[in-house]
Amino acid sequence: MAKKPVRKFRKGEYIVYPTHGVGRVNNIETETYEGTELNLYVINFEKEKMTLRVPIQKVEQLNLRALSSPEKMRSAFTTLQGKARIKRTMWSRRAQEYEAKINSGDPISIAEVVRDLHRTEEQPEQSYSERQIYESAIGRLARELAAVEKIDEEAAIEKLEETIRAA
Repeated sequence: MAKKPVRKFRKGEYIVYPTHGVGRVNNIETETYEGTELNLYVINFEKEKMTLRVPIQKVEQLNLRALSSPEKMRSAFTTLQGKARIKRTMWSRRAQEYEAKINSGDPISIAEVVRDLHRTEEQPEQSYSERQIYESAIGRLARELAAVEKIDEEAAIEKLEETIRAA
């Protein structure tokens, strides 16, 4: 089986690192570690105030990807409009599943978490941990939506919340 070519990103391009969300490639550098030259992407995550140096050869292993297409984001909106699916399992188990979906980096999986944890005014208040996971999921989805649609994060959150409320 032929080896898949490594995905190349350009300086200034927004990318998605599944466990950290949307970042921007600030630079592509070559550094020498213990006599070995490494080509690195320098990725800045503005919201987290974090910069990572990722070896280019680790891109596939870390599942770094380009921003979602507008079609993929539309599918995430369709997911948001669906009926919440809350399993009747212990919260700790559901919390782990929600965290795994958020860290998958897949906008549709993240939209499922947002949909399932969203509360209307008539519904009982969320627990602290539910609220934390909800905020994490909607923030992650909003940052990708903002980058795809070239809008600010607040406008993206408003757009997501309007979609949920209208469902």
